[in-house]
Amino acid sequence: MSNESASGFEALGLPTFLCESLKDIGYEQPSPIQQQSIPVLLQKRDLLGLAQTGTGKTAAFALPILANIDLSVNSPQALILAPTRELAIQVAEAFQTYAKGVKGFHIAPIYGGQDMRAQLRQLKRGVHVVVGTPGRVMDHLRRNSLNLDNLNTVVLDEADEMLRMGFIDDVEWILEHTPKQRQVALFSATMPQAIKKITANYLDNPERIQIEAKTKTVERIEQQYVLVSPNRKIDALTRILEVEDFDGVIMFVRTKTATVDLAQRLEARGYASAALNGDINQKQREITIEQLKSGKIDIVVATDVAARGIDVPRVTHVVNFDIPYDNEAYVHRIGRTGRAGRSGKAILLVTPRERHLLRSIERSTGQPITETRLPTSEELTTRRISQFRESVTKALSNEDLSIFKELIGDVLEQTGESPEAVAAAVAYLAQSDKPLFVEKDQLLDEPIKANRREKRDGKKRDPSIERKTRKQREAERANVPMDCYQVEVGRSHGARPGDLVGAIANEADLPSNYIGNIVIEDSRSFVQLPSGMPKELSQALQKVFVRGRPLKLRKIAPDAMPASRPRPPRSGGNGGGERGERSGRGRPRRQSRANGAS
Repeated sequence: MSNESASGFEALGLPTFLCESLKDIGYEQPSPIQQQSIPVLLQKRDLLGLAQTGTGKTAAFALPILANIDLSVNSPQALILAPTRELAIQVAEAFQTYAKGVKGFHIAPIYGGQDMRAQLRQLKRGVHVVVGTPGRVMDHLRRNSLNLDNLNTVVLDEADEMLRMGFIDDVEWILEHTPKQRQVALFSATMPQAIKKITANYLDNPERIQIEAKTKTVERIEQQYVLVSPNRKIDALTRILEVEDFDGVIMFVRTKTATVDLAQRLEARGYASAALNGDINQKQREITIEQLKSGKIDIVVATDVAARGIDVPRVTHVVNFDIPYDNEAYVHRIGRTGRAGRSGKAILLVTPRERHLLRSIERSTGQPITETRLPTSEELTTRRISQFRESVTKALSNEDLSIFKELIGDVLEQTGESPEAVAAAVAYLAQSDKPLFVEKDQLLDEPIKANRREKRDGKKRDPSIERKTRKQREAERANVPMDCYQVEVGRSHGARPGDLVGAIANEADLPSNYIGNIVIEDSRSFVQLPSGMPKELSQALQKVFVRGRPLKLRKIAPDAMPASRPRPPRSGGNGGGERGERSGRGRPRRQSRANGAS
Protein backbone atom coordinates (compact mmCIF):
# COMPACT_ATOMS: atom_id res chain seq x y z
CA MET A 1 0.00 0.00 0.00
CA SER A 2 1.35 3.40 -0.95
CA ASN A 3 2.19 5.76 1.86
CA GLU A 4 3.44 8.76 -0.15
CA SER A 5 0.47 11.14 0.28
CA ALA A 6 0.62 14.50 2.05
CA SER A 7 0.40 13.16 5.58
CA GLY A 8 0.58 9.42 5.07
CA PHE A 9 -2.85 8.85 6.66
CA GLU A 10 -4.99 9.56 3.57
CA ALA A 11 -3.63 6.43 1.88
CA LEU A 12 -5.11 4.33 4.69
CA GLY A 13 -8.65 5.31 3.73
CA LEU A 14 -9.38 7.78 6.53
CA PRO A 15 -11.76 10.64 5.73
CA THR A 16 -10.38 14.12 5.09
CA PHE A 17 -11.65 15.67 8.34
CA LEU A 18 -9.67 13.15 10.39
CA CYS A 19 -6.54 13.62 8.32
CA GLU A 20 -6.80 17.38 8.86
CA SER A 21 -7.14 16.87 12.63
CA LEU A 22 -4.08 14.63 12.63
CA LYS A 23 -2.10 17.22 10.70
CA ASP A 24 -3.12 19.94 13.17
CA ILE A 25 -1.80 17.94 16.12
CA GLY A 26 1.46 17.08 14.37
CA TYR A 27 0.88 13.50 13.22
CA GLU A 28 2.69 13.09 9.90
CA GLN A 29 3.27 9.39 9.25
CA PRO A 30 1.30 6.47 10.70
CA SER A 31 3.16 4.13 13.02
CA PRO A 32 3.43 0.46 11.98
CA ILE A 33 0.46 -0.61 14.14
CA GLN A 34 -1.64 2.22 12.69
CA GLN A 35 -0.61 1.50 9.12
CA GLN A 36 -1.60 -2.15 9.40
CA SER A 37 -4.64 -1.90 11.70
CA ILE A 38 -6.59 1.07 10.30
CA PRO A 39 -7.47 -0.48 6.89
CA VAL A 40 -8.58 -3.72 8.60
CA LEU A 41 -10.81 -1.95 11.11
CA LEU A 42 -12.26 0.37 8.48
CA GLN A 43 -13.47 -2.78 6.72
CA LYS A 44 -15.25 -3.82 9.97
CA ARG A 45 -13.14 -6.94 10.33
CA ASP A 46 -12.04 -8.39 13.68
CA LEU A 47 -8.44 -7.78 14.64
CA LEU A 48 -5.84 -9.21 17.04
CA GLY A 49 -3.08 -6.67 17.58
CA LEU A 50 0.08 -7.69 19.41
CA ALA A 51 1.92 -4.50 20.29
CA GLN A 52 3.59 -2.91 23.28
CA THR A 53 2.19 0.15 24.99
CA GLY A 54 3.53 3.20 23.20
CA THR A 55 3.34 1.94 19.62
CA GLY A 56 0.38 4.18 18.77
CA LYS A 57 -2.44 1.66 19.10
CA THR A 58 -4.93 4.15 20.58
CA ALA A 59 -5.05 6.01 17.26
CA ALA A 60 -5.05 2.63 15.48
CA PHE A 61 -8.54 1.84 16.81
CA ALA A 62 -9.87 5.34 17.58
CA LEU A 63 -9.51 6.69 14.04
CA PRO A 64 -11.49 3.88 12.31
CA ILE A 65 -14.21 4.16 14.97
CA LEU A 66 -14.52 7.91 14.35
CA ALA A 67 -14.53 7.33 10.59
CA ASN A 68 -17.49 4.94 10.89
CA ILE A 69 -19.48 6.77 13.59
CA ASP A 70 -23.07 7.73 12.83
CA LEU A 71 -23.74 10.98 14.68
CA SER A 72 -27.50 10.69 14.08
CA VAL A 73 -27.58 7.60 16.33
CA ASN A 74 -27.36 9.03 19.84
CA SER A 75 -26.39 5.82 21.63
CA PRO A 76 -23.11 3.92 22.09
CA GLN A 77 -21.74 2.51 18.85
CA ALA A 78 -18.31 1.62 20.24
CA LEU A 79 -17.20 0.30 23.63
CA ILE A 80 -13.55 0.36 24.68
CA LEU A 81 -12.56 -1.63 27.77
CA ALA A 82 -9.39 -0.53 29.59
CA PRO A 83 -7.75 -2.04 32.70
CA THR A 84 -7.35 1.21 34.67
CA ARG A 85 -9.19 4.49 35.05
CA GLU A 86 -6.01 6.33 34.06
CA LEU A 87 -5.91 4.55 30.71
CA ALA A 88 -9.67 5.04 30.24
CA ILE A 89 -9.24 8.79 30.71
CA GLN A 90 -6.27 8.89 28.36
CA VAL A 91 -8.17 7.00 25.63
CA ALA A 92 -11.18 9.30 26.01
CA GLU A 93 -8.94 12.37 25.74
CA ALA A 94 -7.33 10.93 22.60
CA PHE A 95 -10.77 10.48 21.02
CA GLN A 96 -11.64 14.08 21.80
CA THR A 97 -8.38 15.25 20.22
CA TYR A 98 -8.88 13.24 17.04
CA ALA A 99 -12.57 14.28 16.84
CA LYS A 100 -11.72 17.98 16.92
CA GLY A 101 -13.47 18.51 13.59
CA VAL A 102 -16.48 16.31 14.36
CA LYS A 103 -19.33 18.50 15.59
CA GLY A 104 -21.76 16.82 17.94
CA PHE A 105 -19.49 13.90 18.86
CA HIS A 106 -19.82 12.71 22.46
CA ILE A 107 -17.73 10.20 24.42
CA ALA A 108 -18.20 9.05 28.02
CA PRO A 109 -15.35 7.72 30.17
CA ILE A 110 -16.81 5.58 32.98
CA TYR A 111 -14.73 4.11 35.79
CA GLY A 112 -14.79 3.37 39.49
CA GLY A 113 -14.04 6.24 41.86
CA GLN A 114 -16.05 8.72 39.79
CA ASP A 115 -19.46 10.00 40.85
CA MET A 116 -22.00 7.52 39.49
CA ARG A 117 -24.65 10.24 39.15
CA ALA A 118 -22.51 12.25 36.77
CA GLN A 119 -21.99 9.16 34.63
CA LEU A 120 -25.71 8.41 34.61
CA ARG A 121 -26.51 11.94 33.46
CA GLN A 122 -23.92 11.75 30.71
CA LEU A 123 -25.19 8.40 29.43
CA LYS A 124 -28.79 9.60 29.58
CA ARG A 125 -27.97 12.64 27.42
CA GLY A 126 -26.54 10.32 24.80
CA VAL A 127 -23.01 9.35 23.75
CA HIS A 128 -21.48 7.75 20.67
CA VAL A 129 -18.50 6.05 22.33
CA VAL A 130 -18.03 4.64 25.82
CA VAL A 131 -14.60 3.89 27.28
CA GLY A 132 -14.45 2.35 30.72
CA THR A 133 -13.08 -0.14 33.19
CA PRO A 134 -14.77 -3.56 33.33
CA GLY A 135 -16.24 -3.23 36.83
CA ARG A 136 -17.99 0.06 36.19
CA VAL A 137 -19.22 -1.01 32.73
CA MET A 138 -20.80 -4.05 34.40
CA ASP A 139 -22.46 -1.80 36.97
CA HIS A 140 -24.11 0.24 34.23
CA LEU A 141 -25.20 -2.84 32.30
CA ARG A 142 -26.84 -4.21 35.45
CA ARG A 143 -28.57 -0.87 36.03
CA ASN A 144 -29.71 -0.80 32.38
CA SER A 145 -28.13 2.65 32.17
CA LEU A 146 -25.82 1.50 29.36
CA ASN A 147 -27.72 0.48 26.21
CA LEU A 148 -25.64 -1.57 23.78
CA ASP A 149 -28.38 -2.26 21.20
CA ASN A 150 -26.63 -0.12 18.58
CA LEU A 151 -23.11 -1.24 19.46
CA ASN A 152 -21.06 -2.29 16.45
CA THR A 153 -17.45 -2.23 17.76
CA VAL A 154 -15.78 -3.51 20.93
CA VAL A 155 -12.11 -2.82 21.70
CA LEU A 156 -10.18 -4.66 24.41
CA ASP A 157 -7.20 -2.44 25.15
CA GLU A 158 -4.24 -3.95 27.02
CA ALA A 159 -6.03 -7.28 27.35
CA ASP A 160 -3.09 -8.98 29.06
CA GLU A 161 -3.07 -6.24 31.69
CA MET A 162 -6.78 -6.87 32.34
CA LEU A 163 -5.87 -10.54 32.76
CA ARG A 164 -3.10 -9.67 35.23
CA MET A 165 -5.48 -7.51 37.27
CA GLY A 166 -8.14 -10.23 37.42
CA PHE A 167 -10.67 -8.70 35.03
CA ILE A 168 -10.84 -11.39 32.35
CA ASP A 169 -14.00 -13.01 33.75
CA ASP A 170 -15.60 -9.57 33.77
CA VAL A 171 -14.52 -8.96 30.19
CA GLU A 172 -16.12 -12.22 29.09
CA TRP A 173 -19.33 -11.32 30.92
CA ILE A 174 -19.45 -7.99 29.11
CA LEU A 175 -18.77 -9.58 25.71
CA GLU A 176 -21.67 -11.94 26.30
CA HIS A 177 -23.93 -8.91 26.79
CA THR A 178 -22.96 -7.26 23.50
CA PRO A 179 -24.76 -7.84 20.18
CA LYS A 180 -23.71 -10.97 18.32
CA GLN A 181 -23.01 -9.02 15.15
CA ARG A 182 -20.27 -6.67 16.22
CA GLN A 183 -16.63 -6.09 15.42
CA VAL A 184 -14.02 -6.94 18.09
CA ALA A 185 -10.48 -5.58 18.22
CA LEU A 186 -8.19 -7.04 20.87
CA PHE A 187 -4.84 -5.40 21.64
CA SER A 188 -2.32 -7.08 23.91
CA ALA A 189 1.43 -6.96 24.48
CA THR A 190 1.58 -10.73 25.08
CA MET A 191 -0.54 -13.78 24.30
CA PRO A 192 -1.08 -15.85 27.46
CA GLN A 193 -3.49 -18.77 27.32
CA ALA A 194 -6.47 -16.81 28.67
CA ILE A 195 -6.11 -14.22 25.89
CA LYS A 196 -5.90 -16.99 23.30
CA LYS A 197 -9.16 -18.37 24.71
CA ILE A 198 -10.94 -15.02 24.39
CA THR A 199 -9.62 -14.67 20.85
CA ALA A 200 -10.97 -18.10 19.93
CA ASN A 201 -14.36 -17.59 21.61
CA TYR A 202 -15.20 -14.00 20.76
CA LEU A 203 -13.26 -12.94 17.63
CA ASP A 204 -14.39 -14.00 14.15
CA ASN A 205 -11.44 -14.99 11.95
CA PRO A 206 -9.38 -12.00 13.14
CA GLU A 207 -6.55 -10.41 11.21
CA ARG A 208 -3.40 -10.92 13.30
CA ILE A 209 -0.95 -8.02 13.43
CA GLN A 210 2.26 -8.13 15.44
CA ILE A 211 4.49 -5.10 15.96
CA GLU A 212 7.94 -5.05 17.50
CA ALA A 213 8.85 -1.76 19.19
CA LYS A 214 12.22 -0.42 18.09
CA THR A 215 12.50 2.80 20.05
CA LYS A 216 15.86 3.39 21.77
CA THR A 217 16.67 6.02 24.38
CA VAL A 218 19.59 8.37 24.58
CA GLU A 219 22.27 6.34 26.31
CA ARG A 220 24.05 9.27 27.97
CA ILE A 221 20.95 10.08 30.05
CA GLU A 222 20.95 8.58 33.54
CA GLN A 223 17.50 7.08 34.12
CA GLN A 224 15.98 6.39 37.53
CA TYR A 225 12.55 5.69 38.94
CA VAL A 226 11.07 6.06 42.41
CA LEU A 227 8.09 4.03 43.61
CA VAL A 228 5.64 6.44 45.27
CA SER A 229 2.11 6.58 46.59
CA PRO A 230 0.03 8.80 44.26
CA ASN A 231 -1.55 10.81 47.03
CA ARG A 232 1.95 11.71 48.27
CA LYS A 233 3.58 12.42 44.90
CA ILE A 234 4.08 16.13 45.53
CA ASP A 235 5.74 15.39 48.89
CA ALA A 236 7.96 12.76 47.27
CA LEU A 237 8.83 15.20 44.47
CA THR A 238 9.79 17.88 47.00
CA ARG A 239 12.21 15.48 48.68
CA ILE A 240 13.77 14.58 45.33
CA LEU A 241 14.25 18.23 44.37
CA GLU A 242 15.86 18.98 47.71
CA VAL A 243 18.64 16.43 47.25
CA GLU A 244 19.15 16.65 43.48
CA ASP A 245 21.84 19.04 42.28
CA PHE A 246 19.84 20.48 39.37
CA ASP A 247 20.04 23.59 37.27
CA GLY A 248 16.97 23.63 35.00
CA VAL A 249 14.15 21.07 35.08
CA ILE A 250 11.36 20.16 32.70
CA MET A 251 8.63 18.28 34.52
CA PHE A 252 5.99 16.31 32.61
CA VAL A 253 2.36 15.71 33.54
CA ARG A 254 -0.51 14.28 31.47
CA THR A 255 -3.04 17.12 31.42
CA LYS A 256 -3.17 20.87 30.89
CA THR A 257 -4.87 21.39 34.25
CA ALA A 258 -2.12 19.46 36.01
CA THR A 259 0.59 21.75 34.61
CA VAL A 260 -0.96 24.78 36.30
CA ASP A 261 -1.76 22.93 39.52
CA LEU A 262 1.72 21.44 39.94
CA ALA A 263 3.50 24.67 39.00
CA GLN A 264 1.49 26.54 41.65
CA ARG A 265 2.21 23.91 44.29
CA LEU A 266 5.93 24.03 43.50
CA GLU A 267 5.86 27.84 43.72
CA ALA A 268 4.27 27.51 47.16
CA ARG A 269 7.21 25.32 48.18
CA GLY A 270 9.74 27.89 47.09
CA TYR A 271 10.64 26.71 43.58
CA ALA A 272 10.57 29.19 40.68
CA SER A 273 8.17 27.39 38.33
CA ALA A 274 5.87 28.00 35.37
CA ALA A 275 3.30 25.99 33.44
CA LEU A 276 3.49 25.24 29.73
CA ASN A 277 0.50 23.70 27.93
CA GLY A 278 -1.50 23.91 24.72
CA ASP A 279 -3.74 26.69 26.06
CA ILE A 280 -0.80 29.06 26.48
CA ASN A 281 -0.35 31.38 23.49
CA GLN A 282 2.87 31.49 21.50
CA LYS A 283 4.07 34.77 23.00
CA GLN A 284 3.72 33.54 26.57
CA ARG A 285 5.34 30.23 25.58
CA GLU A 286 8.38 32.12 24.23
CA ILE A 287 8.56 34.22 27.41
CA THR A 288 8.45 31.08 29.59
CA ILE A 289 11.20 29.33 27.64
CA GLU A 290 13.36 32.46 27.72
CA GLN A 291 12.88 32.67 31.50
CA LEU A 292 14.02 29.05 31.77
CA LYS A 293 17.09 29.81 29.64
CA SER A 294 18.01 32.90 31.65
CA GLY A 295 17.48 31.33 35.06
CA LYS A 296 14.51 33.47 36.09
CA ILE A 297 12.62 30.22 36.54
CA ASP A 298 14.12 26.80 37.25
CA ILE A 299 11.23 24.45 36.59
CA VAL A 300 8.80 24.24 33.68
CA VAL A 301 5.81 21.92 34.12
CA ALA A 302 4.62 20.81 30.69
CA THR A 303 2.49 18.43 28.68
CA ASP A 304 4.03 16.33 25.92
CA VAL A 305 2.70 18.52 23.10
CA ALA A 306 3.69 21.80 24.74
CA ALA A 307 7.28 20.64 25.33
CA ARG A 308 7.97 19.83 21.68
CA GLY A 309 10.99 21.65 20.32
CA ILE A 310 12.34 22.88 23.66
CA ASP A 311 16.14 22.94 23.60
CA VAL A 312 17.50 24.71 26.68
CA PRO A 313 21.16 23.98 27.52
CA ARG A 314 20.69 24.46 31.28
CA VAL A 315 18.08 21.68 31.54
CA THR A 316 19.91 19.06 33.58
CA HIS A 317 16.89 17.05 34.69
CA VAL A 318 13.65 15.72 33.24
CA VAL A 319 11.11 14.58 35.83
CA ASN A 320 8.16 12.44 34.77
CA PHE A 321 5.72 13.42 37.51
CA ASP A 322 3.15 11.36 35.55
CA ILE A 323 4.54 8.33 33.75
CA PRO A 324 3.56 8.47 30.06
CA TYR A 325 1.30 5.83 28.53
CA ASP A 326 3.24 6.11 25.26
CA ASN A 327 6.78 4.71 25.21
CA GLU A 328 7.77 7.02 22.40
CA ALA A 329 6.53 9.96 24.46
CA TYR A 330 8.92 8.87 27.23
CA VAL A 331 11.83 8.94 24.80
CA HIS A 332 10.83 12.38 23.54
CA ARG A 333 10.45 13.63 27.10
CA ILE A 334 13.85 12.59 28.38
CA GLY A 335 15.39 13.89 25.16
CA ARG A 336 14.83 17.42 26.52
CA THR A 337 18.04 16.86 28.55
CA GLY A 338 21.39 15.34 27.59
CA ARG A 339 21.43 17.27 24.31
CA ALA A 340 24.43 18.17 22.14
CA GLY A 341 26.75 15.77 23.94
CA ARG A 342 25.82 16.94 27.44
CA SER A 343 24.86 14.53 30.19
CA GLY A 344 21.41 14.57 31.77
CA LYS A 345 19.20 12.81 34.27
CA ALA A 346 15.64 11.51 33.93
CA ILE A 347 13.55 10.61 36.97
CA LEU A 348 10.22 8.73 36.87
CA LEU A 349 7.65 8.82 39.66
CA VAL A 350 5.87 5.47 39.46
CA THR A 351 2.86 4.39 41.51
CA PRO A 352 2.37 0.69 42.33
CA ARG A 353 -0.43 0.35 39.75
CA GLU A 354 1.83 1.81 37.04
CA ARG A 355 4.60 -0.78 37.24
CA HIS A 356 3.39 -2.37 34.01
CA LEU A 357 3.97 0.95 32.20
CA LEU A 358 7.51 1.07 33.59
CA ARG A 359 8.21 -2.48 32.41
CA SER A 360 6.76 -1.64 29.01
CA ILE A 361 9.12 1.33 28.66
CA GLU A 362 12.08 -0.84 29.61
CA ARG A 363 11.11 -3.52 27.11
CA SER A 364 10.50 -0.96 24.39
CA THR A 365 13.76 0.93 24.89
CA GLY A 366 15.87 -2.10 25.66
CA GLN A 367 17.38 -0.30 28.64
CA PRO A 368 16.78 -0.87 32.36
CA ILE A 369 15.66 2.05 34.49
CA THR A 370 17.36 1.99 37.89
CA GLU A 371 15.20 2.04 40.99
CA THR A 372 16.19 4.57 43.62
CA ARG A 373 14.59 5.44 46.93
CA LEU A 374 13.40 8.67 48.42
CA PRO A 375 15.72 10.36 50.92
CA THR A 376 14.52 9.64 54.45
CA SER A 377 13.55 12.29 56.98
CA GLU A 378 16.83 11.63 58.83
CA GLU A 379 18.83 12.17 55.63
CA LEU A 380 16.96 15.38 54.87
CA THR A 381 17.59 16.61 58.41
CA THR A 382 21.32 15.90 58.11
CA ARG A 383 21.47 17.70 54.75
CA ARG A 384 19.57 20.76 56.00
CA ILE A 385 21.75 21.06 59.10
CA SER A 386 24.88 20.79 56.97
CA GLN A 387 23.62 23.50 54.61
CA PHE A 388 22.72 25.71 57.59
CA ARG A 389 26.23 25.37 59.03
CA GLU A 390 27.77 26.22 55.65
CA SER A 391 25.54 29.30 55.34
CA VAL A 392 26.45 30.53 58.81
CA THR A 393 30.17 29.92 58.22
CA LYS A 394 30.02 31.74 54.88
CA ALA A 395 28.22 34.72 56.43
CA LEU A 396 30.80 34.95 59.23
CA SER A 397 33.60 35.03 56.67
CA ASN A 398 32.19 37.21 53.93
CA GLU A 399 29.52 39.56 55.31
CA ASP A 400 29.66 42.82 57.27
CA LEU A 401 27.85 41.85 60.47
CA SER A 402 28.57 44.93 62.59
CA ILE A 403 24.98 46.20 62.65
CA PHE A 404 23.69 42.76 63.58
CA LYS A 405 26.30 42.40 66.34
CA GLU A 406 24.98 45.62 67.87
CA LEU A 407 21.42 44.33 67.59
CA ILE A 408 22.32 41.03 69.25
CA GLY A 409 24.18 42.93 71.97
CA ASP A 410 20.99 44.86 72.71
CA VAL A 411 19.00 41.62 72.92
CA LEU A 412 21.58 40.10 75.28
CA GLU A 413 21.43 43.14 77.53
CA GLN A 414 17.62 43.29 77.58
CA THR A 415 17.01 39.58 78.13
CA GLY A 416 19.98 38.60 80.23
CA GLU A 417 20.21 35.38 78.26
CA SER A 418 23.44 33.72 77.23
CA PRO A 419 24.86 34.26 73.70
CA GLU A 420 24.16 30.59 72.96
CA ALA A 421 20.49 30.96 73.88
CA VAL A 422 20.06 34.06 71.69
CA ALA A 423 21.89 32.38 68.81
CA ALA A 424 19.56 29.37 69.16
CA ALA A 425 16.52 31.66 69.02
CA VAL A 426 17.86 33.34 65.86
CA ALA A 427 18.47 29.92 64.29
CA TYR A 428 14.92 28.88 65.19
CA LEU A 429 13.47 31.96 63.49
CA ALA A 430 15.70 31.54 60.44
CA GLN A 431 14.43 27.99 59.79
CA SER A 432 10.75 28.57 60.51
CA ASP A 433 9.73 28.39 56.82
CA LYS A 434 11.83 25.27 56.21
CA PRO A 435 12.42 23.34 59.44
CA LEU A 436 15.90 21.91 59.91
CA PHE A 437 14.48 18.84 61.62
CA VAL A 438 12.19 16.91 59.28
CA GLU A 439 9.38 14.98 60.92
CA LYS A 440 9.30 11.25 60.26
CA ASP A 441 6.75 10.20 57.63
CA GLN A 442 6.06 6.47 57.52
CA LEU A 443 4.74 6.38 53.95
CA LEU A 444 7.71 8.36 52.59
CA ASP A 445 10.52 7.08 54.79
CA GLU A 446 9.90 3.40 54.10
CA PRO A 447 10.05 2.05 50.53
CA ILE A 448 6.81 0.78 49.04
CA LYS A 449 6.95 -2.99 48.91
CA ALA A 450 6.47 -4.76 45.61
CA ASN A 451 3.17 -6.54 45.12
CA ARG A 452 3.69 -10.16 46.09
CA ARG A 453 1.69 -11.26 43.04
CA GLU A 454 4.04 -9.49 40.66
CA LYS A 455 6.33 -11.83 38.76
CA ARG A 456 9.84 -10.82 37.87
CA ASP A 457 11.59 -12.14 34.79
CA GLY A 458 8.87 -14.73 34.35
CA LYS A 459 9.77 -16.53 37.60
CA LYS A 460 7.35 -17.24 40.43
CA ARG A 461 8.42 -16.28 43.88
CA ASP A 462 9.23 -18.98 46.37
CA PRO A 463 6.17 -19.75 48.60
CA SER A 464 8.28 -19.50 51.76
CA ILE A 465 9.20 -15.94 50.80
CA GLU A 466 5.49 -15.11 50.38
CA ARG A 467 4.74 -16.35 53.89
CA LYS A 468 7.58 -14.25 55.26
CA THR A 469 6.34 -11.24 53.34
CA ARG A 470 2.85 -11.54 54.83
CA LYS A 471 4.34 -11.46 58.33
CA GLN A 472 6.41 -8.47 57.38
CA ARG A 473 3.32 -6.69 56.08
CA GLU A 474 1.50 -7.27 59.37
CA ALA A 475 4.50 -5.92 61.29
CA GLU A 476 4.71 -2.87 59.04
CA ARG A 477 1.04 -2.08 59.50
CA ALA A 478 1.40 -2.43 63.27
CA ASN A 479 3.99 0.37 63.21
CA VAL A 480 1.79 2.76 61.21
CA PRO A 481 -0.48 5.08 63.27
CA MET A 482 -4.09 4.47 62.24
CA ASP A 483 -7.25 6.57 62.20
CA CYS A 484 -10.74 5.05 62.21
CA TYR A 485 -13.38 5.79 59.60
CA GLN A 486 -17.03 4.95 59.01
CA VAL A 487 -18.49 4.35 55.54
CA GLU A 488 -22.15 4.18 54.50
CA VAL A 489 -22.16 0.77 52.86
CA GLY A 490 -22.64 -2.54 54.60
CA ARG A 491 -23.63 -6.17 54.44
CA SER A 492 -27.21 -5.40 53.38
CA HIS A 493 -25.82 -3.73 50.26
CA GLY A 494 -23.70 -6.77 49.41
CA ALA A 495 -20.42 -5.22 50.59
CA ARG A 496 -17.51 -7.43 51.53
CA PRO A 497 -14.07 -6.52 52.94
CA GLY A 498 -12.51 -7.09 49.51
CA ASP A 499 -14.79 -4.46 48.00
CA LEU A 500 -13.62 -1.83 50.50
CA VAL A 501 -9.96 -2.79 50.16
CA GLY A 502 -10.21 -2.68 46.38
CA ALA A 503 -12.02 0.65 46.25
CA ILE A 504 -9.76 2.42 48.75
CA ALA A 505 -6.52 0.94 47.45
CA ASN A 506 -7.51 1.86 43.89
CA GLU A 507 -8.50 5.47 44.62
CA ALA A 508 -5.66 6.19 47.06
CA ASP A 509 -3.20 3.80 45.40
CA LEU A 510 -2.40 2.71 48.94
CA PRO A 511 -0.68 -0.68 49.39
CA SER A 512 -3.23 -3.04 50.93
CA ASN A 513 -0.94 -3.81 53.88
CA TYR A 514 -1.50 -0.22 55.04
CA ILE A 515 -5.28 -0.75 55.26
CA GLY A 516 -6.08 -1.89 58.79
CA ASN A 517 -9.02 -3.71 60.35
CA ILE A 518 -12.37 -3.73 58.55
CA VAL A 519 -15.67 -4.38 60.30
CA ILE A 520 -18.78 -4.90 58.16
CA GLU A 521 -22.22 -4.24 59.69
CA ASP A 522 -25.66 -4.38 58.10
CA SER A 523 -25.92 -0.79 56.86
CA ARG A 524 -22.43 0.58 57.49
CA SER A 525 -18.81 -0.47 57.81
CA PHE A 526 -15.66 0.62 59.59
CA VAL A 527 -12.08 0.72 58.36
CA GLN A 528 -8.69 1.77 59.69
CA LEU A 529 -6.46 3.91 57.45
CA PRO A 530 -3.03 5.52 58.03
CA SER A 531 -3.08 8.75 60.01
CA GLY A 532 -2.40 12.04 58.28
CA MET A 533 -4.53 11.42 55.19
CA PRO A 534 -4.43 14.50 52.94
CA LYS A 535 -7.67 16.47 52.86
CA GLU A 536 -8.11 16.13 49.09
CA LEU A 537 -7.78 12.34 49.31
CA SER A 538 -10.32 12.15 52.11
CA GLN A 539 -12.74 14.19 50.01
CA ALA A 540 -12.16 11.96 46.99
CA LEU A 541 -12.82 8.79 48.99
CA GLN A 542 -16.19 10.14 50.14
CA LYS A 543 -17.35 9.96 46.52
CA VAL A 544 -16.06 6.47 45.76
CA PHE A 545 -18.85 3.98 45.03
CA VAL A 546 -19.01 0.42 46.38
CA ARG A 547 -21.96 -1.77 45.42
CA GLY A 548 -23.60 1.23 43.81
CA ARG A 549 -23.39 3.39 46.95
CA PRO A 550 -21.02 6.28 47.79
CA LEU A 551 -18.69 5.52 50.71
CA LYS A 552 -19.28 8.93 52.38
CA LEU A 553 -16.12 8.33 54.37
CA ARG A 554 -15.94 10.17 57.71
CA LYS A 555 -13.45 10.03 60.54
CA ILE A 556 -14.58 8.71 63.92
CA ALA A 557 -13.04 8.34 67.35
CA PRO A 558 -11.03 5.12 67.86
CA ASP A 559 -13.37 3.89 70.59
CA ALA A 560 -16.36 4.29 68.22
CA MET A 561 -15.07 1.50 65.98
CA PRO A 562 -16.56 -1.88 66.97
CA ALA A 563 -14.31 -4.81 67.59
CA SER A 564 -13.87 -7.38 64.84
CA ARG A 565 -16.20 -10.32 65.12
CA PRO A 566 -16.86 -13.49 63.13
CA ARG A 567 -19.04 -13.06 60.06
CA PRO A 568 -22.51 -14.65 60.23
CA PRO A 569 -23.15 -17.70 58.07
CA ARG A 570 -24.08 -16.87 54.46
CA SER A 571 -27.80 -17.02 53.88
CA GLY A 572 -29.42 -18.79 51.00
CA GLY A 573 -30.39 -17.21 47.69
CA ASN A 574 -27.95 -14.92 46.03
CA GLY A 575 -26.13 -13.80 49.15
CA GLY A 576 -27.59 -10.31 49.19
CA GLY A 577 -25.31 -9.21 46.45
CA GLU A 578 -24.89 -9.80 42.77
CA ARG A 579 -24.04 -13.46 42.67
CA GLY A 580 -25.67 -15.67 40.11
CA GLU A 581 -25.77 -12.94 37.45
CA ARG A 582 -23.21 -14.51 35.16
CA SER A 583 -25.42 -15.83 32.36
CA GLY A 584 -25.20 -19.39 33.56
CA ARG A 585 -21.50 -19.40 34.32
CA GLY A 586 -20.59 -21.54 37.29
CA ARG A 587 -18.23 -19.16 39.04
CA PRO A 588 -19.43 -15.99 40.74
CA ARG A 589 -17.73 -12.84 39.58
CA ARG A 590 -14.89 -11.61 41.81
CA GLN A 591 -16.78 -9.00 43.78
CA SER A 592 -13.79 -6.93 44.85
CA ARG A 593 -13.56 -5.84 41.21
CA ALA A 594 -17.22 -4.96 40.94
CA ASN A 595 -17.35 -1.27 41.55
CA GLY A 596 -14.88 1.07 43.14
CA ALA A 597 -11.99 -1.30 42.52
CA SER A 598 -12.06 -0.74 38.78
